[in-house]
Amino acid sequence: MENEILEKNNLNEEEARTQIICGRNPVFEAVRSGREIDRLLVAHSVSGGSVAAIIAKCKQSGILIKEVSLQKLDYLCGGANHQGVAVQFASQSYSEVEDIFALAREKGQAPFIIICDEIEDPHNLGAIIRTAECCGAHGIIIPKRRSASLNATVAKSASGALEYMPVARVTNIANEIEKLKEKGVWVFGADMDGKDYSSFDYSVPCAIVIGNEGKGIGPLVRKKCDEIISLPMFGKINSLNASVAAGVLMYEVVKKRKINKGGAV
Repeated sequence: MENEILEKNNLNEEEARTQIICGRNPVFEAVRSGREIDRLLVAHSVSGGSVAAIIAKCKQSGILIKEVSLQKLDYLCGGANHQGVAVQFASQSYSEVEDIFALAREKGQAPFIIICDEIEDPHNLGAIIRTAECCGAHGIIIPKRRSASLNATVAKSASGALEYMPVARVTNIANEIEKLKEKGVWVFGADMDGKDYSSFDYSVPCAIVIGNEGKGIGPLVRKKCDEIISLPMFGKINSLNASVAAGVLMYEVVKKRKINKGGAV
């Protein structure tokens, strides 16, 4: 369970409060209304009754549920009477994966997708979204669990790009990669033990997978990729910041697509 929601998402107190509805009745109505909810927060010591009904409704709706300490929930809700439950909302609505393909079709371009496999730092996710928009990517895919969500810090780091860049949230990245491949998308995973990133033609429908800041891409996700690509390292350390690596790779796609006029971004 996640005991440090505020620190994990790098939200300050004011940012957290602006995204929260708390109290059992308000929370239940927010869930029941179909409003897009990022996650349900439930205090450790609370269970049964209307809370059980809220949890059941959230599970039915596919809403992420996080257990937090009572003290943390007090802090996030700014002293309001939360009755042990609260919901957080995304700073921007999530899109569907099909929306990403629709945008590519609208532009008459081969799909160009960025997959973030458990990027946890909201500053990194925001920076990736910002660069993706500048590079003409058609969308971002993130997992529902173990990932930064579209919170206020991500929105700020993205510097307005969230208004234009579709971000889809899926249950399982590995399964989603399989679906992308069925649609003709070539999937490139970024990892230190791959082939030279510059040796591939990215004018085809493609997706670039960027892994977790510490662990990189997961073993199953790596297995699902068509190719593993690497950036050369000439210094004494062997890796780049996730958002920096993503930026270099995205601009390589731009470069190759400009060379190949049929897939120009």
